[in-house]
Amino acid sequence: MTRLLHLDASPRPGRAGTHDHGSHTRRLTHHFVSRWRALEPGAEIVYRDIGIEPPQLTSVEWIEAAFTPTENRSESMQAVLAESDTLTSEVERADILVLGVPMYNFGPPAAFKAWIDNVIRLGRTVDYDSKYGHHPHLPLEYYLPMLVDRPRHAVLLSSRGDHGFDPGGRLAALNHMEPSARTALQFIGIAGFHSIAIEHQEEGGEALAASTQSALARIDRLVEHLHSEIAAQQLPQPA
Repeated sequence: MTRLLHLDASPRPGRAGTHDHGSHTRRLTHHFVSRWRALEPGAEIVYRDIGIEPPQLTSVEWIEAAFTPTENRSESMQAVLAESDTLTSEVERADILVLGVPMYNFGPPAAFKAWIDNVIRLGRTVDYDSKYGHHPHLPLEYYLPMLVDRPRHAVLLSSRGDHGFDPGGRLAALNHMEPSARTALQFIGIAGFHSIAIEHQEEGGEALAASTQSALARIDRLVEHLHSEIAAQQLPQPA
């Protein structure tokens, strides 16, 4: 059974194409999850809407609690970390993170950055010690990603007002969305990273419609690819 964490970061409710003024990223994540359910009805889906209910921001109390050894944390420290513990557990359990994140001002909305800061946890999702060598996914030393017990994937589904933000595009240097998300998630051990975006949102019209249909078709292909890959990994190995 595959476990998916379905996360929406858009503050806009509803889905484009279904609801007036609905979110394009919510449409993409809904499409991905629906296609996955069609292939695997028994998949476990955990839903988290940080666009409507953003995670808490990092505070001095949070930092003090997070960097205090578990056995030494007071009840108030445990309370401060309760939401972060829940968010981190959801990531630890997931095989695939389906992340709907619109691009705002060349990067993600604040709610998504708050989520990232809550799930990068020393001793839970990453460790640091001079005895460690090179990080397996990033040019870092002494950091050990802790989510490497099995293959995990992150699928970042985004929407952009302009166009040309993909690598090699006219605005690629201004795209601080996918690079930052990839770095943060690979830092904790999520090696598989896939991104699909709708562009031309501000222009609208035929350009937006064509970009939307292209994104939906790419999601279909990605779902089939990932489902086949994970199914093969779950087959019993010969003795």
